[in-house]
Amino acid sequence: MLFNSFVFLLGFLPITYAVFWMLRTAKSRYVWLTITGYVFYGYWDPRFCLLMAFSTVVSYTAGVGFLRWTDPRRRKLLLVIPITADLAILGFFKYANFLVGTFGKILNWAGAGITVPHWNIILPIGISFYTFHTITYIVDSYRGVIKPTRNIFEFSAYVSLFSQLVAGPIVRFRQIEEDLERLGQADRTRWLGLGISFFVLGLLEKVVVADTLAFFVDRSLAQYQVLSTTSAWLSMIGYSFQLYFDFAGYSDMAIGLGYMFGLRIPINFNSPYKAVDPSDFWRRWHISLSSCLRDYLYIPLGGNRHGELKAYRNLILTMLIGGLWHGANWTFVIWGAYHGVLLALYRRFASTWDRLPRLARQLSMFILVVFGWVLFRSTDFGMAAHLFATMLAPTAGVAIEGVVPFSIALTLAGIWAMTGPNAQEFHADWRPTRIRIIGVAVATGAALAVLLGSGSSPFLYFQF
Repeated sequence: MLFNSFVFLLGFLPITYAVFWMLRTAKSRYVWLTITGYVFYGYWDPRFCLLMAFSTVVSYTAGVGFLRWTDPRRRKLLLVIPITADLAILGFFKYANFLVGTFGKILNWAGAGITVPHWNIILPIGISFYTFHTITYIVDSYRGVIKPTRNIFEFSAYVSLFSQLVAGPIVRFRQIEEDLERLGQADRTRWLGLGISFFVLGLLEKVVVADTLAFFVDRSLAQYQVLSTTSAWLSMIGYSFQLYFDFAGYSDMAIGLGYMFGLRIPINFNSPYKAVDPSDFWRRWHISLSSCLRDYLYIPLGGNRHGELKAYRNLILTMLIGGLWHGANWTFVIWGAYHGVLLALYRRFASTWDRLPRLARQLSMFILVVFGWVLFRSTDFGMAAHLFATMLAPTAGVAIEGVVPFSIALTLAGIWAMTGPNAQEFHADWRPTRIRIIGVAVATGAALAVLLGSGSSPFLYFQF
């Protein structure tokens, strides 16, 4: 179910909200959040609810096991077995076709003359996100960072929480544990206005900004072979802002929904295009993922504890795996490795880079990020190579259809993303003043008008 759909806005959300606040105990609210989470998730294909339920039960059982047993051997088994099960499920549904296809290409390259069949495997929505939730819960329980819950309903509500189920942010149990524990005493009005404002701003980012840019970008990149240099640059810059406002919009809506149900979901985007170096970018972009990669992959690999060369290796390997997590395609792998190399180069030459004027560093970092998005957006290396060649060498070609309105939309989006306040800054001193209430009403009307005219569109990270 999409946040930016009328079935969600006019049906699911009002009913879920009304019933939730009529319930009086934490247990009843856990049960209701679990039920609504599975309804929300199963709206597309209810069969995949079984996968989430299996992952929930396995991870919950491991947590209870950590409470019961203290000997290292059993604790190690409780760590390895459920994580292996989670990764096996994720690997099959997300990467089986990718691995089989890669193997088939290797056989063809070697002249084996063997045709490898394509498996018709459907990727369950949001499987990457709830798998991360369960794995971080197991690891944190093993490390003693959290005390696992004995309440199966509390844990199932955490895993199936609809506000961040299918596109993040990746919320660790410890980040909302306090609010979950106090859910029975939560005050409906405490964060209601703040939650509505966050949600509406996110809806505006997605529906008005991201989808407007997508209208032009998608049509332009569909004919990437004949674009001029100017059109290729405009298309990729447009995609850069589309991706940001699409994903940030979903995260801001998730934060707003969390507030509406008494839960504080952490920030996931902090104006990443204001970044002045690669490290700064990854502290701002998809914060929940980058922090997970740091804490559960980079540091366990050794981090920077074993010398400079190994630190560079760990950075590149972490980002390479992070790229693969984004999608089952070699373009994602190389995109991740590209950012790993940028991080390693910055670490090596930080003193030189940091002497540049701030504006030069910000614009240079943005251009480097745009180059990365070429790999991220391309369906294969042929498309990426063609776009790089067009962008780097003067090329004649067709102009973007509707270039004037597109340029206006792109300029406004760029000003907001590069210099304007983000959702967290906008709500830093939030109070329900008359001007802000009017602003929320106007933004709601604008988003609904666009939805009426163009319909709902999936988030870029929806089936992920």
